[in-house]
Amino acid sequence: MIFIDRVKIFVKSGRGGDGCVSFRREKYIPNGGPDGGDGGDGGDLIFEVDSSMSTLYNFRNQKHYVADSGQPGAGKNCHGKDGNDLILKVPKGTIIRDFESNKIIADLAKEDSRIVLLSGGRGGQGNQHFATATMQAPKYAQPGQSSKECWITLELKSIADVGLVGFPNVGKSTFLSRVSNARPKIANYHFTTLTPNLGVVNLYHDSFVIADIPGIIEGAAEGVGLGHEFLKHIERTKVLLHVVDVASTEGRNPAEDLEKIRLELEKYSPELLKKPQLIAANKMDAAYDDAYLEEIKAIYEPLGIKVFPISAVSGQGIEDLLREIYNILQTLPKEVTEYESEIDINSIKEEKEPINIYIDEDGVFVVEGKQIDKMLGYTNLETEKGFNFFQNYIEEEGINEQLKNLGIQEGDVVRVGYLEFEYLE
Repeated sequence: MIFIDRVKIFVKSGRGGDGCVSFRREKYIPNGGPDGGDGGDGGDLIFEVDSSMSTLYNFRNQKHYVADSGQPGAGKNCHGKDGNDLILKVPKGTIIRDFESNKIIADLAKEDSRIVLLSGGRGGQGNQHFATATMQAPKYAQPGQSSKECWITLELKSIADVGLVGFPNVGKSTFLSRVSNARPKIANYHFTTLTPNLGVVNLYHDSFVIADIPGIIEGAAEGVGLGHEFLKHIERTKVLLHVVDVASTEGRNPAEDLEKIRLELEKYSPELLKKPQLIAANKMDAAYDDAYLEEIKAIYEPLGIKVFPISAVSGQGIEDLLREIYNILQTLPKEVTEYESEIDINSIKEEKEPINIYIDEDGVFVVEGKQIDKMLGYTNLETEKGFNFFQNYIEEEGINEQLKNLGIQEGDVVRVGYLEFEYLE
């Protein structure tokens, strides 16, 4: 399966069903009261972690996800059916971002992480709810609430205790396969592994997770190659283990490699170099002498970064290195690094339908749209308070100004939804 760790998708909750306008009509009851039922609630758009998943591959081809809408109400007080929720499964470590702002909405970093990303619209009330002593036969019902929608980015940041970093072909995959249950493909590739491989190390009746972060090259912090895509997988790790080739099988100086890697990490995020770091001086079995090993020790051990000569092939020095990693992890918090939300999900507005204003063939100024229907559905114009609300709404939405721009004069007829009245200055 192809490893996918970033996708852009469109998500939308379900719209609420409209309330029903209906009147009781039975034998011997010719003028029964209102009995319009409420609309059903729209379905929620939900994300939850599936521990069996390790990639966002399932989102590769489908880009639009929409929950079911609620059904409209019916006569005889029949309630519309609620829309089904849409539950989208993602791997642990998935971050949900608002595409427009790139701000974090949620971080699904735990096994039981679950979030209602977009709530479905509430169903509208039937006309039975709008009966009053002065208006016993209301001929309107409340429309269902609109759905919510947005484009989001799903970004997978691998969750591991230890991150292996280094140039391609320094032996990270070989090291991971020796110390853990991971079985990455191993060969003398002159290019980097394309996916982060995770392995579990069992030690002292305990365990920790090591991630083989794909090889980092110069310019990675600026996005050269797949730099940004790989560096983000280091952010959750607690310990950084630098792997270098002290045999210089590729003809590079391992001390210079270390400096370049640390520079790329610092450029990407200075916080990365504040993590505990160790150096695995690999391929000691193939080294001609200890010159490179001693050079690395002279530079980095005074900085408090321990250097362990190892051979991932023969197993030399592996036990001492794992013991040191284990001891460091015992001093660190057990909790996974979790990113705080940067945007309130409730700030995602309901989709706003346009208000249409025009002059019909009879010269009537018409104001219509779902917003108007919704406003009339919850406004009792038979009361002074309700009528004042209606007048303020017309003013605040700029409807009066648009009517004037169309040339309306005092005495002209205006139709707002089901209402008709004469326009007064």
